[in-house]
Formats: sequence, C-alpha cells, structure tokens
Amino acid sequence: MEGKEEDVRLGANKFSDRQPLGTSAQTDKDYKDPPPAPLFEPGELSSWSFYRAGIAEFVATFLFLYISVLTVMGVVKSPTKCGTVGIQGIAWAFGGMIFALVYCTAGISGGHINPAVTFGLLLARKLSLTRAVFYMVMQCLGAICGAGVVKGFMGKNQYTALGGGANVVAHGYTKGGGLGAEIVGTFMLVYTVFSATDAKRIARDSHITILVPLPIGFAVFLVHLATIPITGTGINPARSLGAAIIYNEDQAWDDHWVFWVGPFIGAALAALYHQIVIRAMPFKSRS
Repeated sequence: MEGKEEDVRLGANKFSDRQPLGTSAQTDKDYKDPPPAPLFEPGELSSWSFYRAGIAEFVATFLFLYISVLTVMGVVKSPTKCGTVGIQGIAWAFGGMIFALVYCTAGISGGHINPAVTFGLLLARKLSLTRAVFYMVMQCLGAICGAGVVKGFMGKNQYTALGGGANVVAHGYTKGGGLGAEIVGTFMLVYTVFSATDAKRIARDSHITILVPLPIGFAVFLVHLATIPITGTGINPARSLGAAIIYNEDQAWDDHWVFWVGPFIGAALAALYHQIVIRAMPFKSRS
C-alpha cells in the first residue's frame, strides 16, 4: 500500500486528468475539472513512480520498434508482396502493438509511447515539463534499442539493403506533401487520445476506461493504411529517430526533420482543438 500511496501523492496519479489513458479518472457523477499540472514538479524526481513510469515508456517503445520494424523488414524482403502481410499487415502490426502496449502501460505511465503524444498532453497541461522531457528521452532510447535488436538479428548487410524500416518521403511526393501527411496523421492520433481519455466522458460512462486502448490503436492502424505509401508513416518521432540512427544512411536523414516537425505540429493542433472544443463541452450526467 505504501507504493500506491506514493503514486497518489507524487507522480502520474496525482492529478486525475493527467492520466492520459483514464486509469485514474474520476468516476463519480459530480464531475469537477481537475487542476492543470504544474510546469515543474520537483517532488517527482524523488518518487519511484516517476522512474517506474519512464522505464515503462522505454520498454514499451522498445517492443513497439522491435515488432513493427521486423514486420516492415519481412514485407520488404519478400520478392512478391502477395506472399507477405503487405501494407495492411504492417498497419495492423503498428496499430495492434499500440493497442496492446497502451493497455499494458496505461496504469504505470499513461501509455504515451510517442513523443508527439507526450508533447500534446504537455501543452494541454496534463503532465509536467519534467515528466514530459523524461518520457521523450526514454521513448527515444527504447526506440533506438528496439531497432538495434532487429539489426542484430538480421545482420548489418541485410538490414541496410532492406532500408532499415526508416521513414523517408516516397518518390513522387514532395517534402511539403510528406509534412502535411505527418501533420494530419498525428492530429488524428492525438485527437483520438484526447477524446478517448476525456475525463468528462469517463466520469459519465465509467466503462469507457476499459475501451480506451482500442480507438487509439485503431487510429494508428488507419493512419498507417493511408500514409505508408507517402512517408512510411512516422507520426511518432521516437520511431523515426530509432530507425534512422540504426540504419544511418543519408536517405534516412535527408527527410528526417519532416518526422519531427510534422508530428509536433499535429500534436499542438490537437491540443489546441482539445482546449477549444472538448474541454468547453458541458458535463451532462446520465444519472
């Protein structure tokens, strides 16, 4: 019980609306807007729950890159796409992993697994800057390690020949087109996160908490179906960075800025939309 009390006093569960996946959201019918998270929360640095959440983000992003990049490698390696899972399978791998990992880590770290999601939640004041920076660092480290393990399994020559799962703007598309695809795709993802974890909705319908990972994973799946032919689908700067560092070829770095600028703009727009539209909605109890 001491660990639980510490989590409530310090860390991810201190502010009920700060848990982006709703695991600690209010379930009583008398809903009150929770206070915004402070920009700096020094007390977090002395709390085990803070570091445990970072470890959870590292492991989740590691597993995400391992499964997703390995799936991409399998599709690219095959001489005929009919003998592989194809684009649909890649999209399912990304979306399915997010669904599973969000479910696993929601109660520990909030299940961000993506610096763009963390950035959007930071702008919405759902977590402190201290926690946001720590999460982003751990996400990027996990992504690098995940892609590195794939390279270790496949061997350097084969991994490099197959493109390393790195994100690039495809031939026939401009960098502006790729940037736009990343902005819209990330907006859809972060908008879904805000909507699925809205504390007002969870206060009204407590069963929604259980369903939260499903729409988030499905949004990732749909965005991948649409944008794999354009950019390979980034919408996650850690995913793009991890693959680019391990692949480490010029073509991966030429367009790399697109996969940071686009997701961060999309996340910022989603956070703005959340503040203007979602939070402005009046609370209506079903009771």
